[in-house]
Amino acid sequence: MLSDVVRVSQGQINAPILQSNELITEFTIPAERRTEHLSGIPIDTSLSEMEKKLQAGVYREERSEMLQTGVCREERSEMLQTVHCINKRALRLLDGIIAFKEHILQELESCRLFSFNYPLLIRHILREARLYRSTIDNLMHDRQVSYVGLWGTEAFWNQIMMEHALFIRGLLDPVEEQLIDTADQFADDYKRLLEQTKEQDRKANGDLYALSLTETLKYRDFKAAGTQGILKCEIASVILPLLADHVLREANHYIRILQCARP
Repeated sequence: MLSDVVRVSQGQINAPILQSNELITEFTIPAERRTEHLSGIPIDTSLSEMEKKLQAGVYREERSEMLQTGVCREERSEMLQTVHCINKRALRLLDGIIAFKEHILQELESCRLFSFNYPLLIRHILREARLYRSTIDNLMHDRQVSYVGLWGTEAFWNQIMMEHALFIRGLLDPVEEQLIDTADQFADDYKRLLEQTKEQDRKANGDLYALSLTETLKYRDFKAAGTQGILKCEIASVILPLLADHVLREANHYIRILQCARP
């Protein structure tokens, strides 16, 4: 399904998304190849190659003018139908993965299943899957999807970033004391941001956007250095290269949200 999404995104995606490096980073393809070698799991790097070639769509005003003059009207109708079908498939897949993860979490918490994954990681993935499902459901019902003014968005992603730091800390080799201390500091910083969000009146919360953005820019640099270090075999850990690149791309995604939603 991802290949269908990438193909249909060509010439349609907004420029800030492409510029954010949330779809692909300079490390993504090397990380995929290294992870395939280490794990023995086949990874289709052609999808990332397709993402590298994505181009942004025309400006909204230009597209509106084209539609008003009848240009591309049939293409737009076909595109909407294609996207609708992709969204329906995504909802079915998400319902399946959410049910599966809920079952895994229940088994872990009742001590009927062992896993090398933290239960918190399963809850972490579940929250992300539920957010994704909610976003697609809004699109399917023609409800506007916007991060601007969305009260819970900042708290959601600050928690995600905090948990990334906790996971990184737990997956580093004990000899990496300096990196562990840095990860701990990031976890503490995001915990404080979460507490501030709860304590302050939301109307006076504009300054928290700036604090979250500053913190996440620093965190992005830390993750980028970590991904590079893992790829070069300079960091001792049980972190797969593709996982390191994944959390880096999520930081880039959050940075774009903060920059676009800045009050």
